[in-house]
Amino acid sequence: MDAAFKALADPSRRLLLDRLNGRNGQTLRELSEGLAMSRQAVSKHLAVLESARLVTAVRRGREKLHYLNPVPIQEIADRWIGQYERGRMTALSHLKQALEGPSMSRMTKPEFVYVTYIQTTAEKLYQALTDPEFIKIYMGGTGPESTWEVGAPILWKSDPNGEFEDLGQRVLEAEPGKRLSYTWHTLQPMHRGLFDSDEEFEKACEEHSQVTFDIEPAEVPVMGIKLTITHDGFDSPESKMLEGTHIGWTMILSALKTLLEGGKLISEQ
Repeated sequence: MDAAFKALADPSRRLLLDRLNGRNGQTLRELSEGLAMSRQAVSKHLAVLESARLVTAVRRGREKLHYLNPVPIQEIADRWIGQYERGRMTALSHLKQALEGPSMSRMTKPEFVYVTYIQTTAEKLYQALTDPEFIKIYMGGTGPESTWEVGAPILWKSDPNGEFEDLGQRVLEAEPGKRLSYTWHTLQPMHRGLFDSDEEFEKACEEHSQVTFDIEPAEVPVMGIKLTITHDGFDSPESKMLEGTHIGWTMILSALKTLLEGGKLISEQ
């Protein structure tokens, strides 16, 4: 938390965070454009933001893309904003966004990137992402099932009381302890109520996305294992599936972290 406060104290670093909030997934060159400081200075500021976990960098081929990581700021808010105040503050924040216009509409690369640090091993984390007994616990009885070989189908259970279904998902990459990637299912009939017409729903059902889990040692060893989840391939920033991933993955990864670090989930208490 001290590192986050230190990083946020500098107006240049806050400007970089604002830029990422406006358009996530930028390279160093893109972030440096139009700024009254050198690219080297921007790089140094990004290094401070990364060490404070406010920014995370993801390699895409030869490019290094930077993403805003709101987790430390959320932790600060949770510490000083009480349970009953949070609802009022959220409502005011939503009103402000509605009046000023959502930053998501300015994104040119609609995707969800989330980073968390877990006190476990890379092997156990990969096991938790693929083992049906682990998945059943932190996904509340829903989630995927597969042999997890490249090209293998993934069966998905949407209802804890339902059956596993083949929704067209396939394993893209599977490197134990390092990386797991698979195609995501399209919107299902249960999501029809999110749309005003059948035409809008049918068009949205044509959208295909994919999710990737990157596992690596944390920059600071005592922080454990760094897990980066990237869910991309969305057609637009207004995608209903993209909107759902922001909520869904945050809850799932929080439960996964609790499970692997030996804590009890609410469902187990």
